[in-house]
Amino acid sequence: MWSYYGSKSKIVDLYPPPKFKRIIEPFAGSARYSLKYWENDVLLLDKYDVVVRLWKWLQICSKNDILKLPRLKQGDKLSDFSLSEEETLFMGFLTAQGLAKPQNTAVFRATTHRPNWINYSLKNMASNLHKIKHWTIQEGTYDEIPNFPDATWFIDPPYKNGGEYYKFSSKELDFEHLGNWCMNRTGQVIVCENTKADWMPFKPLRAMKGSKHKTVEAIWSNHITNYDNEQMSLFGGV
Repeated sequence: MWSYYGSKSKIVDLYPPPKFKRIIEPFAGSARYSLKYWENDVLLLDKYDVVVRLWKWLQICSKNDILKLPRLKQGDKLSDFSLSEEETLFMGFLTAQGLAKPQNTAVFRATTHRPNWINYSLKNMASNLHKIKHWTIQEGTYDEIPNFPDATWFIDPPYKNGGEYYKFSSKELDFEHLGNWCMNRTGQVIVCENTKADWMPFKPLRAMKGSKHKTVEAIWSNHITNYDNEQMSLFGGV
């Protein structure tokens, strides 16, 4: 719904489709997997209160609420506009692409590299608001969720290498505990990471060039996937 650091917008189509009608994202972020399968019974959880506030605000927004927001130009400061707290936070993510936290000043990448970026983003978000009206959105930590047996768990935590930029960074995570928790989920489990991580037996998914580093996205699942053959080309399709 909005640009966010670590978003799966470029590779969401590579992940296995849900086997259950209930989808749970314990590290919700911008929830690209749930948005792809939005008609399901979606539960989003995130520890970052800003993320939760934005999702809940978007749930009650109309198209006009989004379309009336300012089309920022390079150097514009959000503090110069008469915006609500939620609008300011929301636009704070649109001031540049791939932010982990909202900022106040619009930068080159968002406004002059692609001058219509913000206008395009607002129109796209307004057209997708209907998809999230029925979702359940909560603030909390992953280990607070009951172990639903009839769920697809899409688990996309701050990566052990590269996840230090989030408000609640990878440095605060007990990856041994998280790995055991993931393996003990019932239903269908999909865990995201990159190949530098060793806290679960991840398989390569796709080589990526991120905003800060080149990495190889990886996956672990308790169900068979197309990536169980480690000899598969990293650049192949699914």
